[in-house]
Amino acid sequence: MIKKKLKAGIIGLGVGESHILGYDTHSECEVVALCDFSSKKYSDAVKKYPNYKVTKNPDDILENDDIDIVSIASFDNYHYPQVVKALLNDKHVFVEKPICLYQHELRHIREVLSSKPDLQISSNLILRKCPRFQNLKHRLDNGEYGEIYYAEGDYNYGRLEKITKGWRGQIEFYSIVYGGAIHMVDLLLWLTGKRVKQVSAVGTKISTRNTAFRYNDMVVALLEMEEGGVMKIAANFGCVAPHFHAVRLYGTEKTFENGRDTAIEYESRDTLDAPTINRDPYPGYHKSDLIHSFVDSIVGRGTADVKTEDVFSVMSVCLAIEKAVSESDGKTVAVEYI
Repeated sequence: MIKKKLKAGIIGLGVGESHILGYDTHSECEVVALCDFSSKKYSDAVKKYPNYKVTKNPDDILENDDIDIVSIASFDNYHYPQVVKALLNDKHVFVEKPICLYQHELRHIREVLSSKPDLQISSNLILRKCPRFQNLKHRLDNGEYGEIYYAEGDYNYGRLEKITKGWRGQIEFYSIVYGGAIHMVDLLLWLTGKRVKQVSAVGTKISTRNTAFRYNDMVVALLEMEEGGVMKIAANFGCVAPHFHAVRLYGTEKTFENGRDTAIEYESRDTLDAPTINRDPYPGYHKSDLIHSFVDSIVGRGTADVKTEDVFSVMSVCLAIEKAVSESDGKTVAVEYI
């Protein structure tokens, strides 16, 4: 008997269009439907993908009994209601970050998911697929760096016009923590295997103060780890520099510093000792690269690279950072894991 392929639908044809490759190159899955409410993206998709059903109404995917998996790549404020509706209609969910915008939304998603134990959620925290960071993770796990006591992750966006002119400045609330820093939070926690205890943070609006953008364009957070050690996370959307993931890891045996072309690894405190040059590819990934492992986890071939618990843990930390930014008295905020 021929095994039926899982059917996937994609909502949002910005970054969501890149998801098509991930599903259609998996032997047990295929895309059958696309959705975008933009008239231009809708008409472009009709011409470009004649074999798919194309719609402007997300319910045509979310409520379609023939669809098994939904990719949600709509604007951030639509993620929560679309995730919930997908789960209630018995669909696995692959969602672009963030999964939601508010703590009560994350709690509700957890409740719905608890009532649907056979369903899975993953998120496109794609830096895990960067070859340079994957090889670094392997060496960290092998103990080459000793104990990591301090780490930095700066998300330098370098695309100011996207928040001053695009949808990000027009929705009810936009967070550069959820839209950018979340990648660095996930990367550093994945690399080190650590867990955040509490956070403090500040934000500024200097780069966008003469624009219509109403939210912080720069946020810096300090994260205290349960196991000891500290991390600094920054979301710098106003930087006059190209898009880049600035990562530094300080261990008791080695130090890692990411660069655009190469990374540098120090094994000595002596200025006369040359560092090791790391030429592993960066960034070196396609935005659909996490989808294969997600589908594998659904069909019982293994676990997703970004598991359901990873999605909730990272979002819980980011919610605490955003809360710390909004606290005018500068109090430290404990992470409430949902």
